[in-house]
Order: sequence, then structure tokens, then C-alpha cells
Amino acid sequence: MHRILLAIVFACAMLAEGSVHAQSWPSRPIRFIVATNPGGGADMTARIIAQKLTQSLGQNVLVDNRPGAGSTIGVNIAAKSAPDGYTMVLGTIGPIAIAVSLFSKLPYDPAKDLLPVVQVVDALNVLAVHPSLPVKSVKELIAVAKRRPGELNYGDGVGSTGHLAGALFNTMTGTTFVLVPYGGSAPAVVDLLAGNIQLMFITVSNSLGLIKNGKLRGIAMTGTKRSSLLPELPTIAEAGVPGYAVNNWYGVFTPARTPGEIVMRLNAEIVKILNTPDIKQRLLESGLEAVPSTSEQFAAYIQLEIKKWAKVVKDTGVKLD
Repeated sequence: MHRILLAIVFACAMLAEGSVHAQSWPSRPIRFIVATNPGGGADMTARIIAQKLTQSLGQNVLVDNRPGAGSTIGVNIAAKSAPDGYTMVLGTIGPIAIAVSLFSKLPYDPAKDLLPVVQVVDALNVLAVHPSLPVKSVKELIAVAKRRPGELNYGDGVGSTGHLAGALFNTMTGTTFVLVPYGGSAPAVVDLLAGNIQLMFITVSNSLGLIKNGKLRGIAMTGTKRSSLLPELPTIAEAGVPGYAVNNWYGVFTPARTPGEIVMRLNAEIVKILNTPDIKQRLLESGLEAVPSTSEQFAAYIQLEIKKWAKVVKDTGVKLD
């Protein structure tokens, strides 16, 4: 009985200590890891959130870009960090929902080592080509690709949505686009503009201005709906590949075992940011649709995405080790 009472007292003390810790949080700057290169849609989204959180929390929220290995490097750093509320990461679909099927062994387990805080945006993607490629539709692209098997290259981070979007396109159309791997989408866009690669499955946020000024040619949207920013572009499914659909998303995570009070505070602050009309409009103009959620909703969605992409990886035969 004495031991039971001691255990209860100890547990209460630990809970009280965690509560005090959460109440005093934040008392120093917060590191916000972005697992991609500067300049892309994920980086832009993180910087918008970081700026507003700095104002609302009264502590600097510092963006720390850690790209590489299909964004798994940055996510792994966050997963291995202390669960004290002073490290969070903007995780994307690649290292969270896709990589677990692409790699036989990841240095982290998305389900065990990370805690979903809030889904932030859906990042609409577009199939874009360099203007020198003589195609203006999905059907024309497929025809050229079949006349030139293995000659058309596309680029993105290994294990990214753009990578798998191309692999899925190859499987469903019989084309043979070859992936040129990059540390993230931003350097791939540079090579696309230079004509060193011919096409990309790229976020609207990274391509809208380039498409509007003619430096890239948009062919079709990869998701289930058209974009209000590029209404003239059909979805790939509409354009002749029935059933094709690839969506992208970003969300905020903390290391597992981060105190619940801190997670709830972060969720509330970020949801408030995303529901601000000017922020929603700013994101939308960059091809990013704000979709704030509860932590529980985001966790359930991730489980569905992991199952979905496990099937895509199996069907396409892509494996990275």
C-alpha cells in the first residue's frame, strides 16, 4: 500500500512538473525545421507561420532549413530532438507518408517518433514542361515520351510527391520518364528553367509565376480538382489518364512526448494564423490552400495517406535503400 501511495505521489509530481513547464513555455527561441531547401512552397509556408508565431508567442521562431534524402534528414533531426516544445518541423507528405514504404528502414518512425500538431495546407501540384518540349497537352506528352523512351527527364527530391507522381504517371501511361534526384524542388526548378530536365510535377507555389510569364508551360493539375489560379488546366485524369490523382500537403509536427498543453497551444495559434483572411489569401495566391485541423484529425488523415501511398509504391515498384 505504501508503495502504491508513493507511486501515485510521484506520478502527480511529474504531471505537476509538466504542467508548470508548459505554463512557462515558451521562455526561449523555438527552432522550426524545414526539411527542404529555401525558396520552395514548404519554406515559404513555414516562414509565414514562423513570423506570426513569433508575434503571438513573444519568442523568436527561427526557420532552420535541413534538406536532403527526400526530406528525411530534417524530419529525423526533429524526431530525435528533446520533446520540450522548442523544436518543431514542417513535415510534408514525402518523409511522413511515403518514405515509410520507399525505404526498408527509416532512421525514425513517423507514427512513434513524431506528434502531429496541425495540418497546414494542401499544396496543389501541376505537371509543367520546359517550353522547348513541343507538347501542350497530356496526350501530346505521352505521345512524345513513347516516341523517345527513356529520353525525357523529370526532377525532384527522392521520395517526394513529385518523384512518386512521375512514377505513378509512368505506370499508368506506359511512359518512361527518368528521375533526376535533387535535394528538393527548388534546385530542380532551376534546372528545369535551364532546360537540363524537361518536366516536373511541381507545386503551383513554385511554378505559378513561371507559367504566367511563359518560362514554363503548364499541362495539367495532378490532383482531383482544377486550380482557381490556373483554371484553364484540366486535371491529369480529365486529360486522358482516368484515376490519376496525386495530392500534396504540409503539416507541423513536434517530437513525440511533447507535453499536451504545448501541442494544444501550438495548434490553437497556428489554426488562428491559417484562418486569418489575409494569410489565407496570401497562401492561395501561391497555390497553397489553408486546411487547418485538430491534432487528432491530422493524425487520422496521415494513417490513411500512409496506406494509400504504400499501395502506390507497391504498384509502381519504386524502392529506395
